[in-house]
Amino acid sequence: MNDSAPQPLSDLEQIERDMEQFRSQLDQLRAEIRRVIVGQEEVVEQLLLAIFARGHCILEGVPGLAKTLLVSTLAKCLDLDFNRIQFTPDLMPSDITGTEVIHEDKANSTRTFKFLKGPIFSNVILADEINRTPPKTQAALLEAMQERQVSVGGQRYPLPDPFFVLATQNPIEQEGTYPLPEAQQDRFMFKVFVKYPKWDEEREVIKRTTSNDTEDVKKVFKAEDILRAQSLVRQIPVADPIIDYAMKLVRQTRVGATEEAPPGYVSEAVAWGAGPRACQFLILGAKARALISGRHYVSLEDIQNVAYAVLRHRILTNFHAEARGIDADSIIAQLIENTPTDNHSLPQDDELGKVLRS
Repeated sequence: MNDSAPQPLSDLEQIERDMEQFRSQLDQLRAEIRRVIVGQEEVVEQLLLAIFARGHCILEGVPGLAKTLLVSTLAKCLDLDFNRIQFTPDLMPSDITGTEVIHEDKANSTRTFKFLKGPIFSNVILADEINRTPPKTQAALLEAMQERQVSVGGQRYPLPDPFFVLATQNPIEQEGTYPLPEAQQDRFMFKVFVKYPKWDEEREVIKRTTSNDTEDVKKVFKAEDILRAQSLVRQIPVADPIIDYAMKLVRQTRVGATEEAPPGYVSEAVAWGAGPRACQFLILGAKARALISGRHYVSLEDIQNVAYAVLRHRILTNFHAEARGIDADSIIAQLIENTPTDNHSLPQDDELGKVLRS
């Protein structure tokens, strides 16, 4: 028997090795993105969290903030197929999903239907100005997001994996738009705000975009690396007090819908609160942030960090709140400030090993 033969890794050792490789690749990915994108580091971080948590994003910002460039650059660095779909009032569902055409075989004199895949069959989809197209076309995209497949002519066609949809919205132009209903917005894991650049960032953007210098990025992650990272996110354990805290944040947004009475500022300002999917995305987003931060456990700070992106499009404020300038983010801030935490039983750094050994 050969004693020098390599021994198989234990589950914990394999996960540790995968996490170390992931952190190395993540550092390279951030460096490559910075070669093209100036600033917007919080937006980049939230997009990465959504990708590794297997979620989709709504990206809201005024025109000219490099949303398309950001997404296409990210797709290149991740070595993924990328398609941009410009949503317009005359866009049809088949323009997204694909359509069946008659294919004639001249050798046999037969005709059959052949499915031509639409642009949805890519890893990364930029749904540009999703609120400019009618609800029927919006629904076609959202069905593909939820089911990760397309049904045409009684046949089901699976979408590629990984699959990530980024839908953009313009917050200042509302004429001729079809706003996404709350139930459809709930399909998106995050809603991310893209803000104006800072002074130094805008100067650097002007320098880069008014010269002949162009930057090309390297491919850092492959599809299998992303799938492995998504699996790692699911394996990170979460202590019960963390889950309870996430549930407290979400359940306090529900006016008249739970046995617990929401805080007064919620009852006065909120027409409708977040559903159970918000809790799921809070935990998944927090797990992804823990992995990106190089930790084996989820902390309260992870939950609080992703709470804004998860909850802001799931809290519908009423007329009185809008009249007083109270938005969803200000309500979330109060919830985070006022929700008590159970600090005596929070996880420690070896929580992953404890769970795997149990």
